[in-house]
Amino acid sequence: MGEASVTDTFDFVVVGAGSGGCTVAGRLSEDAATSVALLDAGGTNDNWRITTPFGLALPYKTANWAFDTVPQVGLNGRIGYQPRGKGLGGSSAINAMVYIRGHKWDYDHWASLGNAGWSYADVLPYFKASENNSDFDGEYHGKGGPLHVNGGCARTIRSMMSSIRPRARRSSAFARTSMVRITKGSAAIR
Repeated sequence: MGEASVTDTFDFVVVGAGSGGCTVAGRLSEDAATSVALLDAGGTNDNWRITTPFGLALPYKTANWAFDTVPQVGLNGRIGYQPRGKGLGGSSAINAMVYIRGHKWDYDHWASLGNAGWSYADVLPYFKASENNSDFDGEYHGKGGPLHVNGGCARTIRSMMSSIRPRARRSSAFARTSMVRITKGSAAIR
């Protein structure tokens, strides 16, 4: 990836290097004859605080706008913290590398409200095409897409939990634990 100067011209300028911006820039750059500039206020987000799931718990304003909400009536006037990512990956870079699609009911509900093309059956092929899932394939998951999805830390957590669960059954001090799919996506911007 070369450095660009202010005198360079581009066929497309994409503002915002979050998930959407990276996807658009990546798709546009698939045509070698097209030049694309991807602009963002943040950096490359290759710091260990971003690439390590636990890093989410550490304050890191370089990659997080760290907005506050206006006082919320439903919270008795309290102000809420609203993390928003900046830099390559945007908010996806600061979400502990969790990959979540959304619930089938939501997509079907949007379609029932008159939004043609938004049912779960309509969007599932796009989810599958975007995935390169190392753990699952078939009806709901894809292989070969630009978004790398894997069990990653979840495997380590499952291994640790397998030793904790027998003790948990003997002790009420342990709460039931749900496994979360941990992922690390990548975006190839040429």
